[in-house]
Amino acid sequence: MKKLILKGYLKQSTSRLNPSVTVVLSFFVLILVGTVLLKLPIATTETISWLNTLFTATSAVTVTGLIVVDTGTAFTLFGQTVIMFLMQIGGLGLMTAAVFIFFIFKRKISMQQRNLIKESLNQDSSGGIIRLVRYLFFFSFSIELIGFILLSIKWIPEFGLSKGAFYSLFHTVAAFNNAGFSLWSDNLSSYVGDPIVNLTITSMFILGGIGFTVLLDVWNKKKFKTLTLHSKVMIVGTLVINISAVISIFILEYSNPQTLGSLSFEDKMWSAYFQGLTPRTAGFNSIDITALTLPSMLLTVLLMFIGAGSASTGSGIKLSTFIILLLTTITFLKGGEEVSLFGRRLKNSAVLRALTLTLISFLLVFVAIFILAVTENESFIAIVFEVVSAFGTVGLSTGLTTELSTIGRFVIMVVMFIGRIGPITIASILLTRKKTSLIRYPQEDIFVG
Repeated sequence: MKKLILKGYLKQSTSRLNPSVTVVLSFFVLILVGTVLLKLPIATTETISWLNTLFTATSAVTVTGLIVVDTGTAFTLFGQTVIMFLMQIGGLGLMTAAVFIFFIFKRKISMQQRNLIKESLNQDSSGGIIRLVRYLFFFSFSIELIGFILLSIKWIPEFGLSKGAFYSLFHTVAAFNNAGFSLWSDNLSSYVGDPIVNLTITSMFILGGIGFTVLLDVWNKKKFKTLTLHSKVMIVGTLVINISAVISIFILEYSNPQTLGSLSFEDKMWSAYFQGLTPRTAGFNSIDITALTLPSMLLTVLLMFIGAGSASTGSGIKLSTFIILLLTTITFLKGGEEVSLFGRRLKNSAVLRALTLTLISFLLVFVAIFILAVTENESFIAIVFEVVSAFGTVGLSTGLTTELSTIGRFVIMVVMFIGRIGPITIASILLTRKKTSLIRYPQEDIFVG
């Protein structure tokens, strides 16, 4: 009888948990499980400390790609497979993966579980969430299968069947889930001018980063004019920011002998194309990041902070958030009172959410930069680059990560974790939301600017 009462109490207590808390706990547990698996003797080729193992697991689950040990040499096939699964589950979300198991066993999805998925995928409503999850897995595995086949065509003849197939699978999972892990010490620098590798990797992390809601919307409606406002913003915004970034990198690095300068014109174009796209949370690199000019590094920092799309495998403040802030600023400068685009008016709540998310993100990045400026004897731009890369779960690095102190590594882990979960999710846990009040106070201005 006591056992039944205790079981009922635990079930009731669990059901009362804030969905945000459950999502955070799920990622935390996954990181701990990954840490234990990567610490096993069969997972490594050398002795790796618990701290470095925890860092690697955190980086994999948050689909970042920042590393403190070389993935290709420090881990065995088992360890690399564990990292690959952590990237896959971390990219799709543990809650989403759990629901997929429910589908397989034909179990009913409760309302509580729907709310958890909604929170995990950063959706405003739980309506149609199960349908979204079904398509999420359909798109994920279909895109990854195509990517695996294309990379296999390149790497199986080069490395043999078993190694070529595994390398293709590993980099496919890393690319679609916007993680920067690679089994080569120089990442993808050896394939700087290879069309198959460049187009396959970039296509996968663009599709993974644009957002599953956008993919579903395009799949169902086909025509641009019938798409939702969010889909239109993401598609147009992605095209504009990607083209701008590629052209900028090409111009800024064209004469730099350490990056594009020593390459042929064709390879320069491929390199600029790849490096212009990868800061949007992908984390792969085909040129030496440490050799980038200062303007290119600053541009990369901005792109990493902006990040990918909502309900995607990427992080950052999100491209839609950046566009909302940009449009709000333009509207204010023009003397307007309502933000509109594509014949639609934005809700004030969307503008407030964008402002809140950006401010919280900026404060998080600032605090992390401040702490590292105290604990690490490194250049300011290197610290800024590493922190923003961690926040955007990008994985690009100037080499600072491997030199970080113990405190520095914990700071970067926290930033990666919050960047993947979402600053607003963390804030909603720490702060109790005030219930809507019927009282309205007299209005008065505060001088701004």
